[in-house]
Amino acid sequence: MKHSFLFAFIALVCGPSFAADLVLVAKDTHPVPIVVYQDAPPRTREAATVLADYIEKISGKKPLVMLGASNPIPSGAIWIGVQPAVRTLFPKIDFDFKHPEEIVIAANENHVVIAGRDRWDPAKLDIETREGVIKGVQQEYGTINAVYTFLQDQLGVRWFWPGEIGEDVPKSERIAISTPLEYRYHPQMRARGSMFNYCRLGNKGYGKSQEWTMRQRLQLDSLAIEGGHGFGDWWDRYHEKYPEIFALQPDGTRSGHPSPHNAKLCSSNPKVWELWLEEVAAELQQDPHRTVFNASPNDGWASGHCVCEKCSAWDHPDGEPRVFNWYHLNKERPATSDRDVTFANKLGELLKQKYPGKDYRVMMLSYGHSRPAPVKARPADNVIMTIVANFFGRTGLVDRGSTRGDTYRQQFEAWAKIVPSMFWRPNTGSPAGWQQGLPDIHVAQTIRDFKDVAAANCIGIYIDGVWEHWATVGPLYYIMAQLAWNPAADADAILKDYYDRAFGPAAPHVREYFESIEKDRMVFTAKNGEAGVFSFPQLYTPALLNESQARLDRASAAVSADSIHAKRVAFIQAGLTYTKLQMQNITLMDRYWKKKDDAIAARVKQNWTTIEKLVADHPYSLNWGPIRPSTPRMPGLHPDFPPPKTKKKRTNDLDLN
Repeated sequence: MKHSFLFAFIALVCGPSFAADLVLVAKDTHPVPIVVYQDAPPRTREAATVLADYIEKISGKKPLVMLGASNPIPSGAIWIGVQPAVRTLFPKIDFDFKHPEEIVIAANENHVVIAGRDRWDPAKLDIETREGVIKGVQQEYGTINAVYTFLQDQLGVRWFWPGEIGEDVPKSERIAISTPLEYRYHPQMRARGSMFNYCRLGNKGYGKSQEWTMRQRLQLDSLAIEGGHGFGDWWDRYHEKYPEIFALQPDGTRSGHPSPHNAKLCSSNPKVWELWLEEVAAELQQDPHRTVFNASPNDGWASGHCVCEKCSAWDHPDGEPRVFNWYHLNKERPATSDRDVTFANKLGELLKQKYPGKDYRVMMLSYGHSRPAPVKARPADNVIMTIVANFFGRTGLVDRGSTRGDTYRQQFEAWAKIVPSMFWRPNTGSPAGWQQGLPDIHVAQTIRDFKDVAAANCIGIYIDGVWEHWATVGPLYYIMAQLAWNPAADADAILKDYYDRAFGPAAPHVREYFESIEKDRMVFTAKNGEAGVFSFPQLYTPALLNESQARLDRASAAVSADSIHAKRVAFIQAGLTYTKLQMQNITLMDRYWKKKDDAIAARVKQNWTTIEKLVADHPYSLNWGPIRPSTPRMPGLHPDFPPPKTKKKRTNDLDLN
């Protein structure tokens, strides 16, 4: 059974008046021990230790963590994972989990059990990937996620953002659980780890929030999802030996246009299928528990598609006309959606034949010229469509490759009508400074979108990309995490809890601060769509910044100077200070590139020095890696890094958003 209200089972007792049956910690007694099963994998053992640490943070007393039950078993205990004793202690609880990642939290008059469906291979806990070795890999992490659910929902612990001041732990000498209790849940979104992609397991990129994403039950998911394209190295590997597998161009060549990395395939060629199956075998050799295999065409979505008779026959003539590019040639042809689904279905069929009885699936992007839903083709039951519908943070944004003016929302809804399940994989762009660390916040829209995506039977979300700027976008990140774990949760209750718990007496002012910016942001993005960096001062005007500062001033005045709430208000203030400095930089550098001025250059450099110190003084407030002035997200905002030269965009250029 899924529960729609996130905070239904909070049972921490913080005062003298309480109604609870099972005491876990009391003033004059030792805490009940924590028993983790003998052969538990490393991360589950670690989760048992984390639970003990948080019980100590709450009560001042740390429970003993036991690896396996003593003989005789304890008269009262917290049991981590399914182990022989719990079946006896909880005879009416079903521990034969029927759903992926299913968890159960149960309590009787003497014992608590926190368990979930676990899948792992003791011989393959460490997996070699392109980004290095990932340790402690499991196929399902039910018990670990059950522990973090217990900490949040039962013990009232919160992780509002990464780092010490983002954690909120209630204090009480006594912890008790109302009994009897049985809470059972399994997440719909099985692919959650790539929602904060830079913090997924093994990612070596910009991520700084790995522990936070694990605590939020995002990182340790059960379904791998790749956000990219499937054949980026095939030209280099195969074009000399198998030139016939690449897309036939209108001039009769198989040139690999537009570039080696973006070369398209002749997807109707059986040799392509054969080589793809060889790739699957190699991936399984590296990671035998892999279940999803990418077959998505390379990027450069408007260019180089195959025009051979067989591939063209897979296109439906009634598909949306789209403008395709080849060398010195542009031409309208039907969308490739039917073609790509047919290709994925063929690979899915061969996958079943080669690996009967395995739950292996083909991943296919709906992207570029395959964004419209297909006219006739329908994905097979072992094909997962990954819909690159860019309505995350965008209001009514039109797919600029569409000749009909379809929005990404319309395209998503059309796919939702014909597929049993899918991934949502939006690109975020930077409509109001998302990539630059500005308060590009859209909480209300995101709540609506996440719930709509869940209603469309999405089983995973991959967002490209979330940059981890917690002082400016923190409330949005938090609601995203909570709804990814449970899309049916009460979003209003989550937000109220977030502001009240994080900011105490300052909560109304901080909430007003974010919601006022959000209101203006939504108006700006509805009008401007994908605005450029030098247009952001039209949103973050002196008037808005002054009003925002006044709200934070009231927030600061509402809390004690030495309180945790004051530290959190100061954390949010760092985000506003950064925003002010960047508006100065944008305004100054706009003038500078029109007429260079040493005084302007010196002032901007000083601002950047201030920003770097601000980030260092407030860990996690802004993610310095992606906002350094040398990065492509900050074009022209420093005199040493001029803006790139631009060309006039065509409607069928590469979609970088």
